[in-house]
Amino acid sequence: MKETTSEQLSSPSPSSCPPGSLDDAPRPPAEAPLLGCSELEEHGDMEIKQVTLYRRSGGVKEHSKKDGVLTAEVVSSCVSNLGRLGTGLQHLYHHLSLPSQDLRDVSVLCNNVHLQKLELPHNKIKDLSCVSHMPYLVILDASHNEISSFFGFQPPKYLKEVNFSHNRMTKMTDLSAYSSLSNLDLGYNSLREISGLEQCCKLTHLSLAHNRISRISGLDGLPLTHLCLKGNQLERIEGLENLKSLQVLDLSLNRITSLTGLQNLHVLGYINLEKNMISEIQECKHIHDLFLLRDLNLLGNPVQEQPDYRLAVVFLLQHLTVLDQEKVTAEEKVLSVNKYDPPLDVVAARDHMTQLVYQLMQPQVLYDSSTMPSADSPYPMLVLTGPQGCGKRELAHRLCQELSEYFAYGTCHTTRGPYYGEENGFDYHFVSEEDFQNMIHMGKFIQTMQYGGHSYGLTRDAIEEVAREGLACCVHMELEGLLSLKNSYFEPRYILLIPTQLEKYMGHLKSRDHYTPAQIDMAISRIELYADTNRQRLGFFDNVIPCDDWEEAYQTLRQVVKEYLLLEEQEEEGENNNRGSPDNTSTGHEPEEEKLPSPPLSRSGSGPLASHSATALDPSDLSYRNYLTKIQAELGPQKSPAELASIRRREQLVREAIVGKSPGVYSQLFKSSVQTAPSSLLNPDTQLSEEISSDESRASSALTVPGSAGGLSGSVQPLDLSVLGHTLETLKGQTPEAPRPGTDPPAVAVSPSSNRRPGSDVKPILPPIPTGRKTPASPSPAPSPRLEGGHVDREG
Repeated sequence: MKETTSEQLSSPSPSSCPPGSLDDAPRPPAEAPLLGCSELEEHGDMEIKQVTLYRRSGGVKEHSKKDGVLTAEVVSSCVSNLGRLGTGLQHLYHHLSLPSQDLRDVSVLCNNVHLQKLELPHNKIKDLSCVSHMPYLVILDASHNEISSFFGFQPPKYLKEVNFSHNRMTKMTDLSAYSSLSNLDLGYNSLREISGLEQCCKLTHLSLAHNRISRISGLDGLPLTHLCLKGNQLERIEGLENLKSLQVLDLSLNRITSLTGLQNLHVLGYINLEKNMISEIQECKHIHDLFLLRDLNLLGNPVQEQPDYRLAVVFLLQHLTVLDQEKVTAEEKVLSVNKYDPPLDVVAARDHMTQLVYQLMQPQVLYDSSTMPSADSPYPMLVLTGPQGCGKRELAHRLCQELSEYFAYGTCHTTRGPYYGEENGFDYHFVSEEDFQNMIHMGKFIQTMQYGGHSYGLTRDAIEEVAREGLACCVHMELEGLLSLKNSYFEPRYILLIPTQLEKYMGHLKSRDHYTPAQIDMAISRIELYADTNRQRLGFFDNVIPCDDWEEAYQTLRQVVKEYLLLEEQEEEGENNNRGSPDNTSTGHEPEEEKLPSPPLSRSGSGPLASHSATALDPSDLSYRNYLTKIQAELGPQKSPAELASIRRREQLVREAIVGKSPGVYSQLFKSSVQTAPSSLLNPDTQLSEEISSDESRASSALTVPGSAGGLSGSVQPLDLSVLGHTLETLKGQTPEAPRPGTDPPAVAVSPSSNRRPGSDVKPILPPIPTGRKTPASPSPAPSPRLEGGHVDREG
């Protein structure tokens, strides 16, 4: 038989010495042996010789193990890991592993005082008193035995890891003497209460799986990082509040219905709640702030039966990487956010698609105004936006009242009730939620939004009512509605009204008695949302106006809008030309035509309310007579001042049509830039006195003379393209004439690129969005084209 070498004796057995178990443990000090140095040396030399001779004889003999009693021969055959002890001059075996040996009596181990690791799993041992004689023992594995006494031995000073799982223990006793204990496994016993661990100041791993524990207690102050309470009778999570170092928690196979009690465990990284009684997704809110949580197992809980369970949990716990033993993908996280808390852009896109689909499902209507989509000249609108209670509704009403010749208020629909002083049909159309949803399904809305638990929406009909009067529509809305409107074909001017003094704004909200404390907090928190939008999206708003003082805000808004409308330049031109009142008819001459400015209120810069020019109407034409009859029928005492003003504007357009100067509907209300025209065009008296002798000159007049804001919406015929082309060529071939005596010299003509006559192929130019310049106190005296400046500071 081959002799065992000393190198083979000194190498540890792979099966009996797992990595990191004993070799990593600190060696006991040499000055603490139970035996004297001479006795230990004699005992060690005898054991080494005995093991060497026994291994030469051929291994373990069956007759040395009688009736489950462990013998010295068996011990000698199973020891391993030869090492030094004491003064370092002796060599002893430190590991003993006897698994599945059907042992009942291991009292012979009382003589093995040098053991550091003892493994006796899967036997029938009931008594471990021999461990009292092992002062250097570090690891003890006595699982799957018949032990009923809880630590029935004297505590070894260096004992760190103990496995007593699958035994018959029924009660825990005080373990304060085991000061080095760090890993304790008491699973699969009959324990009913956790006790005796209060002084185990180094205990980091504790397993009490499959016992009869119904309440978590006795763990306060322990430095536990791993805790297993699987398979007990727990109904709620408690007693874990002070386990600040807990990282892994296994509570599977219990009766837990709520996750409350975990909210303070901020270093938890893994929670196993498989096969419990959790039924509500909202229970995840208790662990929402556990930002280190990466793995959550909710398999076998009733909550999995809820629709969109996985996306809901992923949304509430965005930091998860594994859910129910499946990896959480980036796509799932994006889908969950888009479903339960989508960004404002996603909400706006969905709203736009919803309204568009429902509109296409309805019978299509051809509107007679110019609000139809047009890349060349979209319908002009002005949108005021800002946080709740910033005064945008009040400023919009005041602006429409003062500039009633150019603006009218677009009334939105809402499902909320009216505040004190609000009028139905004037401030809002107040409708029920059912009616609002029906209007959505009928395709009535251009945009809708949700705010404060209520629905808001702007209908196409609200804009049409304003457009039929030849006016631009002024509306106000929150940021969500503005984003939705930006997805449509409308291209309004957007002005942000933002508070800059928080205390003043808060006091104003409280003084109105319209808002609850929660609504006030929401409004205040949204100030930063608007500010961030303005900072991060350059050009998103055309102007930013502080609204701490409503009077100052209105004056600034009024100045900005007048610059958009080019009203300042028109006033200067009117003063220079001594223009009379448009409605003055006392001289017996034809009333002077109402020359309205052409402000660039549309973001594309083209600005006119309609892109179609019109030919002159013949008074004998049936459509003209019908239109005149309609106007005369509307002249009655019951008409309101606004209706009468509208009728006068329509009459003015008819008079212009009679003399051969019929502009397109809204074609001159808003324009992209100032165009300097010859003095004959600036002076309407001179223009009216000239004789129109040909179709070409008549067409040219129709193209160049500014018209009224009134609308001949249904009766105006489009201009013949052949006449238009001939006219353009005629204009190109014309040469400037010398100024007549007694008339002002003609102004400098603009380049053809800035001439926005119908039929031009040149892309309109929008005046640049202002950056950093204040609105001047008075308009610039020069009537030159206004391509920059004149706007409020964009810094909000």
